[in-house]
Amino acid sequence: MKRQIIDTIESYDKIIIHRHVRPDPDAYGSQIGLKELLALNYPNKKIWATGTHDSTLDFLAKPDTVTDEDFKDALVIVTDTANTERIDDSRYNLGKFLIKIDHHPNEDAYGDLLWVNTEASSVSEMICELFFDGEEYKGWKMDSTIARLLYAGIVGDTGRFMFQSTTEQTMLYAGKLISYGFDRTELFNGMYEVECNMLQLKGYIYANFEMENGVGHMKLTRKLLQKYQVSESEASLLVSALSDVKGMKCWVFFIEDEKEIRVRLRSKGPVINGVAKKYGGGGHPLAAGATAYSWEEADEVLVDLKKAVN
Repeated sequence: MKRQIIDTIESYDKIIIHRHVRPDPDAYGSQIGLKELLALNYPNKKIWATGTHDSTLDFLAKPDTVTDEDFKDALVIVTDTANTERIDDSRYNLGKFLIKIDHHPNEDAYGDLLWVNTEASSVSEMICELFFDGEEYKGWKMDSTIARLLYAGIVGDTGRFMFQSTTEQTMLYAGKLISYGFDRTELFNGMYEVECNMLQLKGYIYANFEMENGVGHMKLTRKLLQKYQVSESEASLLVSALSDVKGMKCWVFFIEDEKEIRVRLRSKGPVINGVAKKYGGGGHPLAAGATAYSWEEADEVLVDLKKAVN
C-alpha cells in the first residue's frame, strides 16, 4: 500500500493535501509534515497544504492559499480525517485522484486509494512509516523541519506518550525523529504554555465541572468564554483537564460557538465514539467529537453518554 501511494505521488506534478476542520497538532503534523516531506524530495512538483488556519497552531506552521485552478489534474491527499463531512476545504473532490491516509475507524471509505491503520497512534506516525518506506524504496530524505512537525503530531495525539495508543513503534519513530535535532523545548512551549486567562478558565473548570456515576461534563458558554477572553479553539485545548479526576470514566465538554456547540468527548475506558457518530461526528473509541445546535441537544448528548457507560 505504501509503495502504491509513493508511485502515485511520483506520477503527479501537482499535489494538494487536506486535513480535518478544527485542526490539532496531528492534523497539521501529518498534513504539513507530508507536504514538506514531498517538497524536499520532489522539488519540481507543486505542493500545497490547504484549509482554514487555526491561530493556536501558529507555532507549528500555516497552510497555503490554493486556487480552484490548482486542483485541475492534481493529486489530492486527505490526512487524519475519518469522513468527508470533516474535510477542511470542500474542493477535495476537484482533483484527478484522491488518497485517504487515516487512523480513525474507516466508516466512510472515501477516496480512490485508502490507507487506514486504526492501530497507529497518529497519522503523523503513519507519515513516518511512509517516509521510512520511501527512504528504502526511493532514497527519500528528511530534515529537522519535517521531523519537528511529525513529532508534534505524535506527541499531541498520544497525550505526550501517555495514551494506550502509544506503541513500541511509536516510541521508535519518535526517537528517530529526535535525532534530526530540532528544539524540543521550543516545541513543547508552543504546545503547552498557556496565558494566564487560560489558567484562570482551567481553574473555573476544576471548580465547576459536574460528575455523576463516573460521567463528567462541563458547559462553556460564549458569555463565559468572553469573560475569560478565551476563544472556542483555545477552550478546546482544555478538554483533557478532567483526565486526572479520580473516579472519572468519561467526560464531555460543550463549548459554545457563534452558531453551534462543539462537543468534545473523552474516555478512560468506555467506548464513546458511537455517541459522537449519532450527532454527526466521529473519532476514536476514547476520543471523539461532534456538534450540537442547541443546549437542549447538548443535554441529549449527555444523556446518551451516560447510557453508553452505565
